[in-house]
Amino acid sequence: MLLDLVVGGKIREPAECEIKVRGSPLADLYRFLSRVSVECSRDAASAATLVFESRRDEQGRWMVQDSEQLLPWEPITLEAVFGAHREEILRGYVRDVRATYPESAGAATVTVSCQDESLVLDREHVRKVWGGEAPTSDQVILTEIAAKYGLTVDPTSGAGMSGLVLSQDGTDIRFLRGRAEANGYELLVRQGTLYFGPMRLDATPQAPILVYAGQDTNCRTFNVHADGHQPEAVAVDLASTRGATTTRRVMVPDLPLIGTRPAAGGSGLPDFTWLLARVGSCDEEELLARAQKRANDFAMRVRAEGELDGSLYGHVLQVGLPVTVDGVGVVLGGTYYVDRVSHEFSTEGYRQSIVLLRNAFGETPGGPGSSVLQGIL
Repeated sequence: MLLDLVVGGKIREPAECEIKVRGSPLADLYRFLSRVSVECSRDAASAATLVFESRRDEQGRWMVQDSEQLLPWEPITLEAVFGAHREEILRGYVRDVRATYPESAGAATVTVSCQDESLVLDREHVRKVWGGEAPTSDQVILTEIAAKYGLTVDPTSGAGMSGLVLSQDGTDIRFLRGRAEANGYELLVRQGTLYFGPMRLDATPQAPILVYAGQDTNCRTFNVHADGHQPEAVAVDLASTRGATTTRRVMVPDLPLIGTRPAAGGSGLPDFTWLLARVGSCDEEELLARAQKRANDFAMRVRAEGELDGSLYGHVLQVGLPVTVDGVGVVLGGTYYVDRVSHEFSTEGYRQSIVLLRNAFGETPGGPGSSVLQGIL
């Protein structure tokens, strides 16, 4: 029997994973569930894997696969339950079901693969000219595609480009990802909402990650790597309107610093500039947007990896949002941007493996995460 966790004088129950298909919990199948893992990142669809140990009953029916509760394209939701409150990890559809029958019947398993709601945007091949009658904008395109699937557009999304005449020849999700790349944006699908916009480094940070914080510690391991050999700017050659000559534009990072000083060095050394190759028939606006995005990506040269105890953290860490880290020093501590999170529920508990990025050093005095008590429920 699992005992409640006592942290900082407060009682916390071990986190559990609740799985719902068409809104109904898989109550009868939980006893066969051996592992749940969910991969979330800023540059790919979120995906979950559920592994069940299947058994046969007295009539020879297999308890998992013959229940017909887990079939391709069934709507599915995974939530982390922390005692009295819960937070969603993934909402989407069952994509693939695989049953294995090895030599020993007792080792038979069923593996269910799921993907977030972007999966339904990848079914129909669309051929359409956007802005054929009158130039359109990314905002109009995003709103129309989102409404087509019953999704909403995050109000903090970027405006994108305007005056567009575009040909779509592919699925809606592939088209939107292409538009996000053209704008230097992120495209995130979460809880029925599409976010289409720049990195949100200035958003409100999530509950802090606490390293070496005594009874309040919620981070098992934390490692930081600062890569100094990253370009400090990105150049792009633009075609001139006066013949075959080109004009070179240099883009420097324009993201807000999430720290007190830039994570760059090399004072007195030659400029470290990376040249962007031309991409297809990109126009000037798109080339500059791509170069700006690349410059911002290079600026996120501080990378941290670690593992959270999900029950002690008490939250589902979300990608594409900032989080504060405390307990690793005044230089490496402070605000980071969540790049990837791997969730895993097993007999060993709930763990979140994380990858964080940062473009600066130093904690912001008095800012979020400056106290180990901040954000603790």
